[in-house]
Amino acid sequence: MDYEHKAKTVGDCLLSYRKDESGWKVCKKSNDVVVSWRPSTEFPGNVYKGEGIVSGSPEKVWECLKPVPNGLRVKWDNNVKRFELLEKITEDISVFRTVTPSAAMGIIAPRDFVDVVLVKQYEDGAVSSNATHVVHPGCPPQSGYIRGSNHACGCTCVPISGEPNKTQVFTFFQTDLSGLLPRSVVDSFFPSSMTEFYSNLTKAVKSLKDH
Repeated sequence: MDYEHKAKTVGDCLLSYRKDESGWKVCKKSNDVVVSWRPSTEFPGNVYKGEGIVSGSPEKVWECLKPVPNGLRVKWDNNVKRFELLEKITEDISVFRTVTPSAAMGIIAPRDFVDVVLVKQYEDGAVSSNATHVVHPGCPPQSGYIRGSNHACGCTCVPISGEPNKTQVFTFFQTDLSGLLPRSVVDSFFPSSMTEFYSNLTKAVKSLKDH
């Protein structure tokens, strides 16, 4: 499998999601975050966009978000139980296995995902992680986990001009959870879990500052 090509394609895809304002419908709004959705062109589901301002410099926010084994994200993100490196392809491209716990009061069983992940930096100082599902010989489906598929998804930290201690964070989730889940469960799970994601990220960044 051409992991590099797949990674670069998903990087371009997420940048287009971030730049394209059309077709998004707001489904959840709080003081800190707006979650929108539109139908996915990649699978029969939705792509969800989160947009919010997090108190903390882009460096600190990225420290909490960056895709590394045993990184900070497994400590604060309730939807990431384990994050395992399967293969490093280049300096910026790797293949990971993500393990998620059961969710929605046990309706959503534990799952695992195998993705190629690209870390990309932009001229405006933004940095992003961009992921999409792949098959990897080192990680066939395993008992005890339903194998889900992440279509183009990721996070982007964007500096805010004149506000060095604030960061605009975009998140995109486009996940086929697989298994026989009612559509209503999936449609309610993502907006609420994304709002919680921002709340927990804000707390994680704040705790970094205190050290």
